[in-house]
Amino acid sequence: MKLIMVRHGDPDYEKDCLTELGHEQAKIAARRLLEEGIEEVYTSPLGRARQTAQAFTELSGIGPAHVLDFMKEIRFGTEETLYKSGNPWLSAWKLIGEGHDLQSDNWREYPEFADNLATVDVDRIMTEADSWLASLGYEREGLYYRCTNEEEKERTIALFSHGGSSTAFLSRVFNIPFPYMCAILGHMAHTSITVLQFDPKPGLLSMPVAEVMVDARHLRDVKKQGD
Repeated sequence: MKLIMVRHGDPDYEKDCLTELGHEQAKIAARRLLEEGIEEVYTSPLGRARQTAQAFTELSGIGPAHVLDFMKEIRFGTEETLYKSGNPWLSAWKLIGEGHDLQSDNWREYPEFADNLATVDVDRIMTEADSWLASLGYEREGLYYRCTNEEEKERTIALFSHGGSSTAFLSRVFNIPFPYMCAILGHMAHTSITVLQFDPKPGLLSMPVAEVMVDARHLRDVKKQGD
């Protein structure tokens, strides 16, 4: 199974929708994604992700996207507002500057993350990501995933979501602590694309291969053409 993860386009966070630039980015990404042979589309329930997904479903003619509530963006801080008191990427870099071990399993106890709603949301995404992958035929066993499909069949699906929720998802499937994954990926560019390949062999225990990580070259190429 090939899983293509796409961050939403440039947003208006207050209205939870795409800006004019975001809509243009979504159209450009949609044209890029036509090359992938996507068969099914999933999206976060939030407007900016759904509008980005819609640009692809309308262009490709694929049916409406399935909504995955657990992939909505994570919060950060002690209040319900999105990133009101910072964000996980800045916190990861601050911890690096202070010499903390971002690969520690005790990262939730560090001052930047202790009593932080981000840890609640990250843990929820990790749990529900495993349930979703199981429904697609990849059952979590320890650190890896066993293919439970009865037949070996290639399948390509797309998931439109957010920088934080995608980082939490990736930290789970690759068994990398969330702050360390934040430091590795940094801020994902809008409509950046990540491609994971899950082995389709029935009964095989494996982990996904990262074929592409946070690639936004489709936006740069279009900009060059317009220069």
